[in-house]
Amino acid sequence: MRILFIGDLIGKPGRAALHVAMPELREIARPDFVVANGENSAGGRGITERTANDIFRAGVDVITTGNHVFRHREAYPYLDREDRVLRPANYMASSPGRGWGLFDCGDARVGVVNLAGMVEMTVARSPFTEADAILERIGDQADAVIVDFHAEITSEKVAMGWHLDGRASGVFGTHTHVPTADARVLPGGTALICDVGMSGPRDSILGARVDQVLDSFRTQMPTRLEVAEGDVTICAVVVDVAPDGRANSIEQIIHHTNR
Repeated sequence: MRILFIGDLIGKPGRAALHVAMPELREIARPDFVVANGENSAGGRGITERTANDIFRAGVDVITTGNHVFRHREAYPYLDREDRVLRPANYMASSPGRGWGLFDCGDARVGVVNLAGMVEMTVARSPFTEADAILERIGDQADAVIVDFHAEITSEKVAMGWHLDGRASGVFGTHTHVPTADARVLPGGTALICDVGMSGPRDSILGARVDQVLDSFRTQMPTRLEVAEGDVTICAVVVDVAPDGRANSIEQIIHHTNR
């Protein structure tokens, strides 16, 4: 089984570029199952039913999110009824949505888990104990399990990879928007990368307009940030998973799209 995971989609430019790039991504990666992080898909922060449906139309099977998932209140009922859109599982149990799921992939099943880091972020429970509890519930129901670990610092992301080594097929870091060069398969068969990177405007600062971000740094005053425009870079990874659920390989994809 081959699983394609696409990093944080940034606003309309990221979504539009995904539609353009997906045919070539499918040719390059030959995925059986596609997951994308969509927590910045609505105007650069948050997700809505409209932006999620746009991502699904591009050919994505499951959408994960992160700390901006509750930005738009109108999305709350949608998160409760759409099991293909996940929010971090270690948020409050009373929060809208769900944090993991089992999804059909031909004759196989893929477990997708969404977690948020606890360093410099707000969560209800440790992502490590939450991961243990979820994997125990999944048991042998999944042929592959992938984890979107939406976290701030690299050490916590690497620690999660080692914590789940041999129990998850892949642990993919999101949130910091910059692709890291550490993709590898750990000894137990878990594919790990600290951050997949963003799928957003190339000439930007983490997806936002350069002039606005620079103004914020220079003046130290509150500044409204808008999604940048122009050509987009799609950042992703593809993992080849063996029948026993362990990763054979992880390959980083950085695809430049001219819109």
